[in-house]
Amino acid sequence: MKYALFLGCTVPIRSQNYEVAVRAVASGLGIELVDVEDFSCCGFPVKSTNAQTTLLMAARNLAVAEEQGLDVCCLCSACSAVLTETNLELQQHPELLRQVNRQLRKINRQYRGTVKVKHFARILYEDYGIDNLRRHVTRPLTTLKLAPHYGCHFVRPKGNYDAFDDPEAARSLDELVAVTGAEVIRYETKKYCCGGAILGVEQTTALGLSGLKLSDVRAAGADALISICPFCSVLYEDNQKKVEEQFQREIALPVFFYPQVLGLAMGYDPKDLGVRLNKVRPDAVLAKVSPAAAA
Repeated sequence: MKYALFLGCTVPIRSQNYEVAVRAVASGLGIELVDVEDFSCCGFPVKSTNAQTTLLMAARNLAVAEEQGLDVCCLCSACSAVLTETNLELQQHPELLRQVNRQLRKINRQYRGTVKVKHFARILYEDYGIDNLRRHVTRPLTTLKLAPHYGCHFVRPKGNYDAFDDPEAARSLDELVAVTGAEVIRYETKKYCCGGAILGVEQTTALGLSGLKLSDVRAAGADALISICPFCSVLYEDNQKKVEEQFQREIALPVFFYPQVLGLAMGYDPKDLGVRLNKVRPDAVLAKVSPAAAA
Protein backbone atom coordinates (compact mmCIF):
# COMPACT_ATOMS: atom_id res chain seq x y z
CA MET A 1 0.00 0.00 0.00
CA LYS A 2 1.46 3.34 -1.06
CA TYR A 3 0.03 6.86 -0.82
CA ALA A 4 1.12 10.48 -1.26
CA LEU A 5 1.10 11.96 2.25
CA PHE A 6 -0.84 15.24 2.35
CA LEU A 7 0.10 17.00 5.61
CA GLY A 8 -1.79 20.24 5.00
CA CYS A 9 -0.98 23.40 6.97
CA THR A 10 -1.98 22.65 10.58
CA VAL A 11 -0.17 19.35 11.16
CA PRO A 12 3.41 20.57 10.52
CA ILE A 13 2.89 23.66 12.69
CA ARG A 14 0.62 22.61 15.56
CA SER A 15 0.29 18.82 15.54
CA GLN A 16 3.74 17.34 15.01
CA ASN A 17 2.80 14.57 17.47
CA TYR A 18 0.10 13.46 15.01
CA GLU A 19 2.60 13.29 12.14
CA VAL A 20 5.18 11.41 14.25
CA ALA A 21 2.58 8.81 15.27
CA VAL A 22 1.22 8.38 11.74
CA ARG A 23 4.69 7.80 10.29
CA ALA A 24 5.56 5.29 13.04
CA VAL A 25 2.32 3.34 12.79
CA ALA A 26 2.30 3.34 8.98
CA SER A 27 5.84 1.99 8.95
CA GLY A 28 4.89 -0.76 11.38
CA LEU A 29 1.89 -1.72 9.26
CA GLY A 30 3.84 -1.69 6.00
CA ILE A 31 1.98 1.32 4.58
CA GLU A 32 4.33 3.49 2.51
CA LEU A 33 3.71 7.24 2.77
CA VAL A 34 5.50 9.34 0.17
CA ASP A 35 6.37 12.98 0.89
CA VAL A 36 5.56 15.26 -2.05
CA GLU A 37 7.28 18.65 -1.89
CA ASP A 38 4.95 20.32 -4.41
CA PHE A 39 1.83 19.94 -2.27
CA SER A 40 0.43 23.26 -1.00
CA CYS A 41 -2.53 24.37 1.14
CA CYS A 42 -5.69 22.41 0.24
CA GLY A 43 -7.70 25.64 -0.17
CA PHE A 44 -10.13 25.05 2.71
CA PRO A 45 -9.37 28.33 4.57
CA VAL A 46 -10.61 30.48 1.66
CA LYS A 47 -13.57 28.33 0.62
CA SER A 48 -16.19 30.53 2.30
CA THR A 49 -14.90 33.69 0.60
CA ASN A 50 -13.57 32.44 -2.76
CA ALA A 51 -14.79 29.02 -3.87
CA GLN A 52 -13.10 29.34 -7.28
CA THR A 53 -9.68 29.79 -5.67
CA THR A 54 -10.31 26.80 -3.42
CA LEU A 55 -11.27 24.72 -6.46
CA LEU A 56 -8.04 25.63 -8.27
CA MET A 57 -5.83 25.09 -5.21
CA ALA A 58 -7.34 21.66 -4.59
CA ALA A 59 -7.17 20.74 -8.29
CA ARG A 60 -3.50 21.71 -8.39
CA ASN A 61 -2.76 19.36 -5.47
CA LEU A 62 -4.67 16.55 -7.17
CA ALA A 63 -2.64 17.14 -10.33
CA VAL A 64 0.59 16.94 -8.32
CA ALA A 65 -0.47 13.59 -6.84
CA GLU A 66 -1.49 12.32 -10.27
CA GLU A 67 1.95 13.17 -11.63
CA GLN A 68 3.37 10.90 -8.91
CA GLY A 69 0.97 8.12 -9.83
CA LEU A 70 -0.29 8.01 -6.25
CA ASP A 71 -3.58 8.28 -4.37
CA VAL A 72 -3.70 10.84 -1.54
CA CYS A 73 -3.62 10.13 2.20
CA CYS A 74 -4.85 13.09 4.29
CA LEU A 75 -4.36 13.54 8.04
CA CYS A 76 -6.68 16.56 8.37
CA SER A 77 -10.42 16.06 7.99
CA ALA A 78 -10.88 19.48 6.37
CA CYS A 79 -8.15 18.79 3.79
CA SER A 80 -9.75 15.42 3.13
CA ALA A 81 -13.16 17.07 2.66
CA VAL A 82 -11.98 19.75 0.22
CA LEU A 83 -9.81 17.46 -1.89
CA THR A 84 -12.52 14.76 -1.99
CA GLU A 85 -15.27 17.22 -2.93
CA THR A 86 -13.15 18.87 -5.63
CA ASN A 87 -12.16 15.49 -7.02
CA LEU A 88 -15.80 14.42 -7.32
CA GLU A 89 -16.82 17.68 -9.00
CA LEU A 90 -14.03 17.41 -11.55
CA GLN A 91 -14.69 13.73 -12.23
CA GLN A 92 -18.44 14.23 -12.63
CA HIS A 93 -18.37 17.48 -14.67
CA PRO A 94 -16.11 17.29 -17.77
CA GLU A 95 -16.67 20.94 -18.71
CA LEU A 96 -15.56 22.08 -15.25
CA LEU A 97 -12.47 19.88 -15.57
CA ARG A 98 -11.67 21.53 -18.94
CA GLN A 99 -12.06 24.99 -17.37
CA VAL A 100 -9.79 24.08 -14.47
CA ASN A 101 -7.19 22.60 -16.78
CA ARG A 102 -7.11 25.82 -18.80
CA GLN A 103 -5.95 27.51 -15.58
CA LEU A 104 -3.60 24.70 -14.57
CA ARG A 105 -1.86 24.82 -17.96
CA LYS A 106 -0.62 28.31 -17.03
CA ILE A 107 1.58 26.61 -14.40
CA ASN A 108 2.31 23.57 -16.59
CA ARG A 109 -0.10 21.27 -14.75
CA GLN A 110 -2.98 19.09 -15.88
CA TYR A 111 -5.46 16.90 -14.02
CA ARG A 112 -7.14 13.90 -15.67
CA GLY A 113 -9.26 12.83 -12.67
CA THR A 114 -7.55 9.55 -11.79
CA VAL A 115 -6.63 10.16 -8.14
CA LYS A 116 -8.45 8.86 -5.03
CA VAL A 117 -8.41 10.81 -1.77
CA LYS A 118 -8.78 9.23 1.66
CA HIS A 119 -8.22 10.17 5.30
CA PHE A 120 -5.59 8.06 7.08
CA ALA A 121 -8.22 6.69 9.48
CA ARG A 122 -10.39 5.64 6.54
CA ILE A 123 -7.38 3.93 4.93
CA LEU A 124 -6.83 1.98 8.13
CA TYR A 125 -10.51 1.07 8.36
CA GLU A 126 -11.32 0.42 4.72
CA ASP A 127 -8.10 -0.42 2.85
CA TYR A 128 -6.01 -2.04 5.59
CA GLY A 129 -8.93 -3.52 7.52
CA ILE A 130 -9.81 -4.15 11.14
CA ASP A 131 -8.79 -7.82 11.04
CA ASN A 132 -5.33 -6.97 9.70
CA LEU A 133 -4.92 -4.26 12.34
CA ARG A 134 -5.83 -6.74 15.08
CA ARG A 135 -2.87 -8.92 14.08
CA HIS A 136 -0.52 -6.06 15.00
CA VAL A 137 -1.95 -5.47 18.49
CA THR A 138 0.63 -6.81 20.95
CA ARG A 139 -0.35 -4.73 24.00
CA PRO A 140 -4.16 -4.54 24.22
CA LEU A 141 -5.29 -1.37 25.96
CA THR A 142 -7.88 -3.19 28.06
CA THR A 143 -7.48 -0.83 31.02
CA LEU A 144 -8.51 2.25 29.03
CA LYS A 145 -11.89 3.87 28.36
CA LEU A 146 -11.72 6.06 25.25
CA ALA A 147 -14.23 8.42 23.62
CA PRO A 148 -14.00 8.73 19.80
CA HIS A 149 -14.58 12.16 18.22
CA TYR A 150 -15.50 12.05 14.51
CA GLY A 151 -15.77 15.79 13.83
CA CYS A 152 -17.77 17.29 10.98
CA HIS A 153 -15.87 16.30 7.85
CA PHE A 154 -14.72 12.70 8.29
CA VAL A 155 -18.01 11.06 7.27
CA ARG A 156 -20.11 14.04 6.11
CA PRO A 157 -21.55 14.56 3.56
CA LYS A 158 -22.26 10.88 3.06
CA GLY A 159 -22.27 11.10 -0.75
CA ASN A 160 -18.72 12.45 -0.90
CA TYR A 161 -17.29 9.40 0.85
CA ASP A 162 -18.93 6.52 -1.02
CA ALA A 163 -21.13 6.00 2.07
CA PHE A 164 -18.31 4.06 3.78
CA ASP A 165 -19.88 5.03 7.12
CA ASP A 166 -23.23 6.37 8.31
CA PRO A 167 -22.99 10.01 9.52
CA GLU A 168 -26.00 9.50 11.79
CA ALA A 169 -24.65 6.32 13.35
CA ALA A 170 -20.94 6.35 12.58
CA ARG A 171 -19.01 3.31 13.72
CA SER A 172 -15.70 3.28 11.80
CA LEU A 173 -13.69 5.17 14.44
CA ASP A 174 -15.43 3.23 17.21
CA GLU A 175 -14.21 0.01 15.59
CA LEU A 176 -10.71 1.40 15.13
CA VAL A 177 -10.59 2.30 18.82
CA ALA A 178 -12.08 -1.04 19.87
CA VAL A 179 -9.42 -3.01 17.97
CA THR A 180 -6.81 -1.56 20.35
CA GLY A 181 -8.55 -3.41 23.17
CA ALA A 182 -9.85 -0.22 24.82
CA GLU A 183 -13.47 0.20 25.91
CA VAL A 184 -15.33 2.61 23.63
CA ILE A 185 -17.28 5.14 25.69
CA ARG A 186 -20.70 6.37 24.55
CA TYR A 187 -21.55 10.01 25.24
CA GLU A 188 -24.43 12.30 24.36
CA THR A 189 -22.52 15.02 22.46
CA LYS A 190 -20.69 12.59 20.16
CA LYS A 191 -21.98 14.25 16.95
CA TYR A 192 -21.20 17.81 18.08
CA CYS A 193 -18.79 20.04 16.15
CA CYS A 194 -15.56 21.01 17.94
CA GLY A 195 -16.26 24.69 17.28
CA GLY A 196 -13.15 25.18 15.16
CA ALA A 197 -15.06 26.59 12.19
CA ILE A 198 -15.97 29.74 14.13
CA LEU A 199 -12.96 30.06 16.44
CA GLY A 200 -11.59 33.06 14.53
CA VAL A 201 -14.82 35.07 14.63
CA GLU A 202 -16.73 33.90 17.73
CA GLN A 203 -14.33 32.45 20.29
CA THR A 204 -16.80 32.29 23.17
CA THR A 205 -19.23 30.14 21.19
CA ALA A 206 -16.40 27.98 19.81
CA LEU A 207 -14.96 27.29 23.25
CA GLY A 208 -18.48 26.71 24.54
CA LEU A 209 -18.99 23.91 22.01
CA SER A 210 -15.63 22.36 22.91
CA GLY A 211 -16.39 22.64 26.59
CA LEU A 212 -19.72 20.85 26.24
CA LYS A 213 -18.05 17.82 24.70
CA LEU A 214 -15.01 17.80 26.99
CA SER A 215 -17.27 17.97 30.04
CA ASP A 216 -19.59 15.31 28.65
CA VAL A 217 -16.71 12.95 27.87
CA ARG A 218 -15.20 13.49 31.32
CA ALA A 219 -18.58 12.84 32.98
CA ALA A 220 -19.00 9.64 30.95
CA GLY A 221 -15.88 8.27 32.59
CA ALA A 222 -13.50 8.30 29.64
CA ASP A 223 -9.75 8.39 30.21
CA ALA A 224 -9.20 10.39 27.02
CA LEU A 225 -10.80 11.84 23.90
CA ILE A 226 -9.62 10.41 20.57
CA SER A 227 -9.20 12.81 17.64
CA ILE A 228 -8.42 12.28 13.96
CA CYS A 229 -8.27 15.96 12.95
CA PRO A 230 -5.53 18.46 13.89
CA PHE A 231 -7.89 21.42 14.10
CA CYS A 232 -10.35 19.57 16.33
CA SER A 233 -7.37 18.92 18.62
CA VAL A 234 -6.52 22.62 18.57
CA LEU A 235 -9.91 23.20 20.20
CA TYR A 236 -9.96 20.24 22.57
CA GLU A 237 -6.32 20.24 23.63
CA ASP A 238 -4.52 23.49 22.77
CA ASN A 239 -7.47 25.57 24.02
CA GLN A 240 -8.51 23.35 26.93
CA LYS A 241 -7.16 25.85 29.48
CA LYS A 242 -9.29 28.60 27.91
CA VAL A 243 -12.29 26.24 28.00
CA GLU A 244 -11.65 25.63 31.70
CA GLU A 245 -11.51 29.38 32.33
CA GLN A 246 -14.79 29.91 30.47
CA PHE A 247 -16.54 27.03 32.26
CA GLN A 248 -14.92 27.92 35.62
CA ARG A 249 -13.87 24.35 36.35
CA GLU A 250 -10.99 21.98 35.74
CA ILE A 251 -11.46 19.41 32.97
CA ALA A 252 -7.91 18.04 32.50
CA LEU A 253 -8.96 15.52 29.86
CA PRO A 254 -6.07 14.08 27.80
CA VAL A 255 -6.56 14.13 24.04
CA PHE A 256 -4.80 11.60 21.82
CA PHE A 257 -4.66 11.32 18.06
CA TYR A 258 -5.92 7.90 17.03
CA PRO A 259 -2.55 6.73 15.60
CA GLN A 260 -1.02 7.36 19.03
CA VAL A 261 -3.33 4.91 20.79
CA LEU A 262 -3.03 2.42 17.93
CA GLY A 263 0.75 2.71 18.27
CA LEU A 264 0.56 2.08 22.03
CA ALA A 265 -1.49 -1.06 21.32
CA MET A 266 1.15 -2.10 18.78
CA GLY A 267 3.76 -1.92 21.53
CA TYR A 268 5.44 1.35 20.57
CA ASP A 269 7.15 3.45 23.22
CA PRO A 270 5.17 6.70 23.78
CA LYS A 271 8.32 8.64 22.84
CA ASP A 272 8.13 7.16 19.35
CA LEU A 273 4.53 8.36 19.00
CA GLY A 274 5.16 12.00 19.85
CA VAL A 275 3.23 11.73 23.13
CA ARG A 276 5.64 14.09 24.87
CA LEU A 277 4.23 16.82 22.58
CA ASN A 278 0.65 16.30 23.81
CA LYS A 279 -0.45 19.48 25.56
CA VAL A 280 -2.67 17.94 28.28
CA ARG A 281 -0.49 15.67 30.40
CA PRO A 282 -1.38 12.04 29.64
CA ASP A 283 0.71 10.47 32.45
CA ALA A 284 -2.28 8.85 34.17
CA VAL A 285 -3.40 7.28 30.90
CA LEU A 286 0.07 5.98 30.10
CA ALA A 287 0.39 4.56 33.62
CA LYS A 288 -2.74 2.50 32.97
CA VAL A 289 -1.19 1.15 29.76
CA SER A 290 2.18 0.39 31.30
CA PRO A 291 3.81 1.92 34.38
CA ALA A 292 7.10 1.86 32.48
CA ALA A 293 5.53 3.80 29.60
CA ALA A 294 4.60 6.68 31.90
CA ALA A 295 8.08 6.93 33.38
